[in-house]
Amino acid sequence: METTITPNRYVEDTYGYTKEGKVYLRGYGEYPDREIGYVRNTEEEALSYFRNRFQLAQQKVIQLHQDVQEAQNKGSYLTKLLQLRKNLIEFDGLGDFMPLLAMLDKLEVYLRDLISSNQVKNLEIKRALLDEVKDAATKIPDWNDATAKIQEIKSKWLKTGPVDKQYIDEIEGGFDRVSDDFFQRRREYYAEQNRIIDERFEKLEALVAESEKLMRSTEFDEAFARVRQLQNEWKGVGQVPPKRQNKLWKRFKKATTIFFDRYNAVKGITPRPRVDPRIQELQDIAAEAERLTASIHQDVISKAADRAKELLVKWKDLAPKVKTLDRNVAEKFRMACDKVFELNYLRRVIGYRYPDFDEKPKRDQLKIQIYQMEYLVRKEKSDLEQYLEFDGRIRSYVAADKTLFQKVNTQKRKVSVKEALLVEFKRELETVL
Repeated sequence: METTITPNRYVEDTYGYTKEGKVYLRGYGEYPDREIGYVRNTEEEALSYFRNRFQLAQQKVIQLHQDVQEAQNKGSYLTKLLQLRKNLIEFDGLGDFMPLLAMLDKLEVYLRDLISSNQVKNLEIKRALLDEVKDAATKIPDWNDATAKIQEIKSKWLKTGPVDKQYIDEIEGGFDRVSDDFFQRRREYYAEQNRIIDERFEKLEALVAESEKLMRSTEFDEAFARVRQLQNEWKGVGQVPPKRQNKLWKRFKKATTIFFDRYNAVKGITPRPRVDPRIQELQDIAAEAERLTASIHQDVISKAADRAKELLVKWKDLAPKVKTLDRNVAEKFRMACDKVFELNYLRRVIGYRYPDFDEKPKRDQLKIQIYQMEYLVRKEKSDLEQYLEFDGRIRSYVAADKTLFQKVNTQKRKVSVKEALLVEFKRELETVL
């Protein structure tokens, strides 16, 4: 519609008009005419200004529609849509608002249908999680494991969207009630455990105090029986946190040791040192490992390598349980196993290159072993030098890098073992010659 000017400065536009110095948006749909601004200079400039402002409203609607299409969580845009519609109805601009509102209405229907569909899926997921959390909160073989399981379920719960309002108390409230009840029982359980531990420590402290009194007793026979009884009572107190227990144990052990030393001195008893059978077992394992290095015959060394692996498994299981193991025994065992593995590898290399190795004279066998081992030593040293290149800088880096530090140590050990075998081969060759 063309703009016309009347004598009373009533200026009309397609979607609005000016009247008595004010700008009005023409009513549309259920909404009446509405004042949207003032004429500051001319009526035409005012109408043009508000026509241009209408483009902002268009852009916001288009942008929202685009955001919804690109969003992963589309349902979260419903609130933004409702707010935009409210703002649109009150927006000060001149233009056709009906298509924009129609676009929002259509988008709202889409979002509500999507939310409804998602809420049905969420309800199914949360009901399953509710059953899962009830089961985890009921069957509690271990409170730490149960807590981890509850936290895992809760994490899944929080990642799942909302359910319809009619199910909030049943589902959301049900989950909260189960979770709250679990953590309340957990607090009560640990409170009881702390009470039990405190009682046990009181018992241990009482045993320590009595042992320290008996430590200097001259009633040896009576005190001997009581100290023995205290030792048995100590064993029956039950588990407590080790750090605090260790301090009490050192005092208890010191007191009982002093008493028994005095008792033995008075009675003329020479105590026999108790040998930990596990130490003897480790010594036997180390001795067997050293015997495995005696042959390089293909069949024998292959079986020896398999046996060395079995001994390693035994050693790793037993050694951590022994506190007083001689370091030399551990070093001998490690060296013996390394030698077996190196000999097994050497024998495979030699067997591939010299199929008739076992039929050759002993002297020729040793020369072949020396030749091949010298090559392997050079190769291992070359690898080691790569790790230690640029000397000081690399060493400082190795100190800061645990993985590289371990690689360097492993490589050094490989070189050391091969060099030791090479020396043995050369020494044996001298005796053969």
